[in-house]
Amino acid sequence: MSALFVDKPHFLDTTLRDGEQTPGVTLTPDQKLEIACALSDIGIDVIEAGSAAASVGELTAIGLISDAGLGTECCTYVRALPYDIDLAADAGADSVHLVVPVSDLHIVEKMGKTRDEVYAMAMSAVTYAKERGLIVELSGEDASRADQAFLAHLFTDGVAHGADRLCFCDTVGILTPERTAEFIPPLTEIAPVSIHCHNDLGFALPNTIAALKSGASCAHVTVNGLGERAGNTPFEEVVMSLEVLYGRDTGIQTEKIYPLSTLVARLTGIDLPANKAIVGSMAFTHESGIHAHGVLRNARTYEPVPPEMVGRTRRIVLGKHSGKASVEASLNELGYTVTSEQLTAILSRIKQLGDEGKRVTDADLMAIADTVLQLVCTPAIRLQQYTVVSGNRSTPTASVTMAVNGNEITSAATGNGPVDAAIKALQGSVSDIADISLEDYHVDAITGGADALVDVTVKLRKDGKVITSRGARTDIITASVEAVIAGMNRLLRDDK
Repeated sequence: MSALFVDKPHFLDTTLRDGEQTPGVTLTPDQKLEIACALSDIGIDVIEAGSAAASVGELTAIGLISDAGLGTECCTYVRALPYDIDLAADAGADSVHLVVPVSDLHIVEKMGKTRDEVYAMAMSAVTYAKERGLIVELSGEDASRADQAFLAHLFTDGVAHGADRLCFCDTVGILTPERTAEFIPPLTEIAPVSIHCHNDLGFALPNTIAALKSGASCAHVTVNGLGERAGNTPFEEVVMSLEVLYGRDTGIQTEKIYPLSTLVARLTGIDLPANKAIVGSMAFTHESGIHAHGVLRNARTYEPVPPEMVGRTRRIVLGKHSGKASVEASLNELGYTVTSEQLTAILSRIKQLGDEGKRVTDADLMAIADTVLQLVCTPAIRLQQYTVVSGNRSTPTASVTMAVNGNEITSAATGNGPVDAAIKALQGSVSDIADISLEDYHVDAITGGADALVDVTVKLRKDGKVITSRGARTDIITASVEAVIAGMNRLLRDDK
């Protein structure tokens, strides 16, 4: 495969169209606009804002994005129908992703048409879209299973009718990098070509890279690899692969990748897999003693890119695989100085917790260190009682009574759910002495059944200091309260 990279690859992001077709995902117009603004800000060239004919909400979203003055091309998916094209033009879109089936499987079995009929529809649609003043990206659906001669004929005549660029769609993810390198170069002689891959067999990323390396000028991507079935080519993986492995300047502000990924995860409700490349919670997390020791000496030993390059921070977590170097570093960060013998004793207790299948949080480490060092830490706050009221006809409300530095304080709050209300009430109880924010909340069911034991881990912040703590109970609210109070006590220990 010869290297025919264009000077700067372009990106068409289809998170708001193909990505939203992920089962269970639906975005409001305002949410789409929020994501579109983030996409434009990070450097995306074209935003496929939705499908013009899908719904009134889609039209509203396309209008909002096109009117937002983002400086990014606003595109919409259309079929080869004047109705779809009129909707796109009237909504203010800059371009259309005009998709026509090109494999006999799709032409005959799905559409019930002939090649000639699809060809005629495509030419007519391209002509009409140009008459409406739209940029046209003519896209061959299921191109990877099409007769390549027919595809080239349709693309060539499409450009003659006014199409500005072309798109090769691997609709069910059956391409290989070798076949991609064979199919793409002849098409680039017709017009600029985009590559649109699906990840059914896990080949979306390598096929996209292969296409770009073979002369394709644009990659269709989705944030976090969202999309139907196994998803589309992940934006963050393509960008970092090009930047790091191939030395290509993508024009993307890579330090904004993680904030964009977390925004999309939050608004779509699709959590990031822990081991997801680049943006997963474990991507820059180290526990193994050998790895952690190497990273502490030189981060490049076990990290291909600095976490800061994608808006991340490195984490060293403790468990049964930890070594002395990572434990000592964590202790120093928390303000502890220990001898070699004390470090050995602390490490032994950490490994014991790990063998019991428990997460070792900052609060756990501090408690272990206090015990080994024979330090006495009088809790700044103690729970007297808490009450939570929640139901399908009531707003979740919680009240807590706490002993805060010896003074009894009662606080109440409402929330999005009983856990949220309880945590807000706890924060309110200490608001006079400290501003403690909840940075992260995670829950795992340790056992099965309705009476499952749940393990809640929270990350709390105060004055720039962040610690984690945990609580484990059969009641998720009690576990959450326990975790928050443990963390608060650790953060408040220096205030007394």
